[in-house]
Amino acid sequence: MSRTKNAYRIFLVLSFIAINALIIFGIGAVLSYLSTGADKSTMLHLEQEVHDVYLPKVQWTDTLGEGRPISKQILNKIERDYKRAWYVKNLAFRTNDPDGLKDYYTDSVLVKLKRIVRFNKEENVHVRTTTLTHHPDLEFFSADGQLVVFRDNNVTRYSQTFMGDTLLISKKDTTNYRVIMLLEDGFWRIRHLMEIKSDTLEKAAENKIGMPLNLDNIRGVNYYPKDAPWNMFGDNFDSVAIEKDIKLIRHMGLNMIRIFIPYEDFGKNKVDQSKLAQVGQVLDLAEKAGIKVMITLFDFYGNYDITDWTLTHRHAEVIVETLKNHPALLAWDIKNEPDLDFENRKKYTVNAWLSEMIAQVKGWDTTHPVTIGWSSAESANNLSNKVDIVSFHYYEKLSLFTEKYRTLKSNLAANKPIFLQEYGISSYGGLWKGFMGSESKQADYYKEIQGYIKQENIPFAFWGLYDFEEVPTAVVGRLPWRRAPQKYYGCIDTAGNKKQSYSELAQ
Repeated sequence: MSRTKNAYRIFLVLSFIAINALIIFGIGAVLSYLSTGADKSTMLHLEQEVHDVYLPKVQWTDTLGEGRPISKQILNKIERDYKRAWYVKNLAFRTNDPDGLKDYYTDSVLVKLKRIVRFNKEENVHVRTTTLTHHPDLEFFSADGQLVVFRDNNVTRYSQTFMGDTLLISKKDTTNYRVIMLLEDGFWRIRHLMEIKSDTLEKAAENKIGMPLNLDNIRGVNYYPKDAPWNMFGDNFDSVAIEKDIKLIRHMGLNMIRIFIPYEDFGKNKVDQSKLAQVGQVLDLAEKAGIKVMITLFDFYGNYDITDWTLTHRHAEVIVETLKNHPALLAWDIKNEPDLDFENRKKYTVNAWLSEMIAQVKGWDTTHPVTIGWSSAESANNLSNKVDIVSFHYYEKLSLFTEKYRTLKSNLAANKPIFLQEYGISSYGGLWKGFMGSESKQADYYKEIQGYIKQENIPFAFWGLYDFEEVPTAVVGRLPWRRAPQKYYGCIDTAGNKKQSYSELAQ
């Protein structure tokens, strides 16, 4: 019995010693980590956050300032911490929470920023803001490598100021700054950030651009391959099938296709280069057949929030810069049916994103026209002063078509071309449509609407070339009465046979 008690006592003592040893080791490891300059981006998760939500365009105009020469590695660290400083400031103004500011601003600047945050919080005001472009110009780098001075020219900012949930004002401006940053604990903090006036501020290009051809001659189709609906690029990419389809489209007397780039599937701001190369292959095949291509830059995207702007800009920039010189390119379609997001995302949020994206695309490509694929003729008046082509979709009663088209045309402030970008009807005649649809009714629909289109001389792209075996749930959801009809909008069935509507659509 005594041996058991002694063994028990020894076990308790050893356990106590082991636990304390682990505690001491853990404290020592933390102190060692902190004393060696722990990366604040790891502690605050900023590395991931900034990369995920904030990627403004930064272009150094001059890196040969006075003082000590600066290496590319140091310049990259300065730029990294400078962007993080803007990010945490934008976040603080949005949430009215100053946590995180102290890591990227020295005490003198921190006092001013906290004062603004405190005032806004007391007044129930918050500001959603982002910067889109920075053009730093190095002025001085100290001999000890602890201080840097630069101008940040033509900083384009966009902000929305709210009182509670009510939008008070939206504002876009371009400002110059003089910046002083200090190196402390291995990180660059802003010591001084002052706006400076300038008469040479640059503005994004927003002028109307020329049309590459007479849009009145455009006769087209919204295109997905038969075996890859809403998933044209990636593992399902089949250049042989696409080439065959493009030849068929040309044989129909059509001269244009509209294709779609899904935002997330293409990698968002990190555009998948292999998929982008496949888009280039489609353009090559189209050029060979004498077909023009309208590219919808954003499909399956619905955020629009200011914090997401710079990421979407990087997505669009890579695509536009890569493809803008291709001879088959007809136009850029910014977004497919953005008005369907007005209710959930707020109309002002959606239109602000669209407006800025138009300006960005026109800055990258000064040749090709820009449009937006609105879901209805009524919505197509939105931002009509900013686009070059006014595009609308029509899936309503045919008896109202001419009236709605003429109303849209008369309401436009400028005499801009109007494009019927989507229209069509399903031939589905099963249970979920009351056994009312048929191929003959689909053909009658096209016979009638093609008459209106010819009468009004409207450029068009119908929906679509093929029927599909399956429709992804992301397109119309899981409800069978929505999915079933969506499979039968084509003028060619799933077996490759021409439906009755084919003859009405072939020019």
